[in-house]
Amino acid sequence: MLIFLLGFMGSGKSYCGKKIAVHLGVPFIDLDEEIEKAEKKSISNLFAEEGEVEFRKMEASALRAFVKKYSIDISSVNAVVSCGGGTPCYHDNMDFMNQHGFTVWMNPAIEMLVDRLKKGQDHRPLIAGMSEDELEKFITSKLAERVSFYSKATLHINNSECFIDLIEKKLKNE
Repeated sequence: MLIFLLGFMGSGKSYCGKKIAVHLGVPFIDLDEEIEKAEKKSISNLFAEEGEVEFRKMEASALRAFVKKYSIDISSVNAVVSCGGGTPCYHDNMDFMNQHGFTVWMNPAIEMLVDRLKKGQDHRPLIAGMSEDELEKFITSKLAERVSFYSKATLHINNSECFIDLIEKKLKNE
């Protein structure tokens, strides 16, 4: 089984995913990093050169390839996968992830996202150069578009909770 971490950029998917993977003794996979390796281009360049529609097709294909590769034993966790913020919103990816693994929505408060993202704006083309107010409006708007997908996750976590304990407890109850 795979554990899929979902949520907005800056929600802690990579940070928490690495901790969860170490704790469980399984590989950690960042879907965006894997796409970058396969395409030999950054996500920013893929968006710029190929457009979002083509990128989302690549993303869906990569997601399905990892499910095939890592869904070896459904009775135990085989890997932790950090998905891009938009991954659940296209090509029925959310339903696919729910069918093939355990989904976790990392859902910190908007104020926390703004605080985290304003520190690394230069590395995120979608938000580079935004003022704090613009950033908050952008996050609020994007979250409103995505919440119907994110909310389908098996487990919802705000970042003030002890996520490893919650995930283990939920996995044992499944």
